[in-house]
Amino acid sequence: MPGIQKRRRDIDGEILRFLFEEDWPVTTEMVAKRLKISWNTAQIHLYKLTVSGLVKGKKVGRQNQWMITEKGRELLRKKRNSAHR
Repeated sequence: MPGIQKRRRDIDGEILRFLFEEDWPVTTEMVAKRLKISWNTAQIHLYKLTVSGLVKGKKVGRQNQWMITEKGRELLRKKRNSAHR
């Protein structure tokens, strides 16, 4: 339909919120399942967040494991505070 825009998902934000909720590293597969996205889409967004310094990752065996950084936590805090104003 003309004039109707589909709302674009904030996948990066969803990933950061998921990592923030977890107390231990999560795998790319866990992120993909939680967000209902493909493994490849999750991996691309996680790499992008790593380059931005919001997430850190490490390879453990055949798995990539991810955690939110302090910079990522701070960004979420700022977003929450501005949303409550």
